[in-house]
Amino acid sequence: MSTTEFLVRVGMATLAGLIIGFERQWHHKETGLKTNMLVAIGAATFVLLSIKVAEATPNIDVTRITAQVVMGVGFLGAGVIFREGPNVHGLNSAATIWCSAAIGCMAASGYFIETLICTFLVVTLNTIIEPLEEWLKNRK
Repeated sequence: MSTTEFLVRVGMATLAGLIIGFERQWHHKETGLKTNMLVAIGAATFVLLSIKVAEATPNIDVTRITAQVVMGVGFLGAGVIFREGPNVHGLNSAATIWCSAAIGCMAASGYFIETLICTFLVVTLNTIIEPLEEWLKNRK
């Protein structure tokens, strides 16, 4: 993988994290621009590392690092979930962080169209579904 290809893949992950983080920041949520961008970049970097190692070492399983990204980001997401009495807050932020990591992995793997589709879906769901969810919560 060339340096240019590396930059494009990390750049795509950064852009996806920026778009998702902007939506979260716009709606005053727990995680915003920096968090989602860093998660996407970090996930992409780990995947790119596994690709680079696989290029240099034949017969290596490139999915092992990606699997550990999923586990590590799950731990990170758990840090934004908190309970206040009977209410639990931060689940959507944790899920969004998890999606940002997955999208970063996808961008690092070179699936740019799929990266944009998933970014669009995350932003759309966070923007459109939230008012519907509030309405359902508050109906009698």
